[in-house]
Amino acid sequence: MVERIYRVLMVCSHPVQYVAPLLRLMTQQAQLDLHVAYCSLQGAETGVDPEFGVAVQWDIPLLEGYSWEYVPNRSKHPSLGKFWGLVNLGLWRLIHTGKFDAVIVYTGYTYASFWIAAAAAKTSRTPLLFNTDATSLDVRSKGSSWKLRLKQWILPRIFSLADVAISTSAAGSEFLRSLGVPPQRIVMTPFVVDNDWWTAQAALVDRAAIRHQWGIPADALVVLFCAKLQPWKRPADVLSAFAQAQLPYAYLVFAGEGPLKLELMAAAESLRIADRVKFLGFVNQSQLPATYRSADLLVLPSGYDPCPVVVCEAMLCGCPVVLSDEIRGRFDIVQSGYTGYIYPCGDVDALAAILQEALSDRDRLQTLSQNAVKRMETWSPRDNAAAILQAVHTAVRLGKKHT
Repeated sequence: MVERIYRVLMVCSHPVQYVAPLLRLMTQQAQLDLHVAYCSLQGAETGVDPEFGVAVQWDIPLLEGYSWEYVPNRSKHPSLGKFWGLVNLGLWRLIHTGKFDAVIVYTGYTYASFWIAAAAAKTSRTPLLFNTDATSLDVRSKGSSWKLRLKQWILPRIFSLADVAISTSAAGSEFLRSLGVPPQRIVMTPFVVDNDWWTAQAALVDRAAIRHQWGIPADALVVLFCAKLQPWKRPADVLSAFAQAQLPYAYLVFAGEGPLKLELMAAAESLRIADRVKFLGFVNQSQLPATYRSADLLVLPSGYDPCPVVVCEAMLCGCPVVLSDEIRGRFDIVQSGYTGYIYPCGDVDALAAILQEALSDRDRLQTLSQNAVKRMETWSPRDNAAAILQAVHTAVRLGKKHT
């Protein structure tokens, strides 16, 4: 029996460093004829990231190994993060004339281009898929009650448009069900990174040499915060917990840029731990394996962070992870006491206690590290590609009924 080949258009906002390897792998799927439409080339081209606050161009290939095209952005003020920042009118013609079996939209519904692509798919009777990494109705700005009320009303209506809604975690699937999306229209595709690349790069790292560059003793213990220094990432919680834990043999490393950097540096001085707190600034993709591999524990204390890829990256490099309980999208792989720890968001005392416990036993840290690497064997790009194929198959099967 000949297996059907699906011609699929994937609409993406811009090239992303951890998505490009997945696109290359999907291209290798015998049943997928994949074509990618980009609404912006930010990331592949140098530009200022407003959250990092610095010019960013990723130092790994983002546009190689798969079929893609740039759809011109007709926005008067082109940008990411704003509804009218992406207005790619050419998506309408591309979808109507491309004879695609399915359209997968990864721009997010907060862009005008999402609605252009969705309308084109519906009017051309092409099965429509789109994803969410959300696990709740929470908003990044906790004081924005109007946003919460709007999401409660509008999200069920938005996801009713999808022939298949793609979640990135078990918690995400549960969230979609809570919005009224029928279980048969939900496919969970693990939100992953390029496991083989991260594992291979981690194996090449000379921890002692990296520690020397950081000005940290080779035998010290290192706690890592790797994210943008933004309020919702709560980097100050890590700093406070580290100071409270009173770990004279340990260091805290911040990898990332953002508006809180000077405030954090001043806080480290006032807490009298500045000599054991290092700020690396922006770390590009090729240098991240060395960063994770040279740390002993990654802490991610975010109050809003649905499904961060840094968790996968760190675990593949043998760095166990401490998560706040607001990061439900990573509960699939971070198991407290096995591959890391989970604590109540904002509870600095609890975080300090975890740091004391984890860093007091090097054998336990080594076991956590080994368990983290082992867990990632079944949370891989191959699992993601297989799930995408299943999502397309399901959408094609259900699409006519849904339209």
